Amino acid sequence: MLQGRTVALRARHAQDIPLLQAGLYDDVATHARADGRPWRPVTPGSPDAHFAVDDTERRHAPFSVVEREGGTLLGAAGLWHIDTHNRTAHLGLSLLPAARGQGRGGDAVAVLCHYAFVVRGLRRLQIETLADNAAMLRCAERNGFVREGVLRSSAWVMGRFADEVVLGLLAQDFDQRLHTDS
Repeated sequence: MLQGRTVALRARHAQDIPLLQAGLYDDVATHARADGRPWRPVTPGSPDAHFAVDDTERRHAPFSVVEREGGTLLGAAGLWHIDTHNRTAHLGLSLLPAARGQGRGGDAVAVLCHYAFVVRGLRRLQIETLADNAAMLRCAERNGFVREGVLRSSAWVMGRFADEVVLGLLAQDFDQRLHTDS
């Protein structure tokens, strides 16, 4: 388990999947804002559930975000499209509605950065988020991510195209001592 100041990242447990599915995937509007893939209904308990983990997939590192004290499930986070040749990855985070607005997102991003740069030895992380996602933009920028550009009208979100912001962080610019207790 990787620990931050208020959150921890741990392997996804089977009992996490229904909670994440109900709180993040089954809410179509939330899913449409968080994922570039179109929403489709998935049968409860299906091995094709959105938050099911394939431990043989090496290009993704999915975590469950939990409270550091108590272990209450707060959401999902991870690295995806991990490229071991170029030592890059994309970072994603999605908190359950009750966990939002409490500073936990920034802590989770810091722990993911620690994992990427210190544990995995990556050299660059990238985040793509909707231009109106002020919470994620704040989390990223507080952790040293720099806005690198805007992809105009690149995301289809609930009947319209929206802009996405691309942010990047290099290992040399991340001071892990400021962000985690790991």
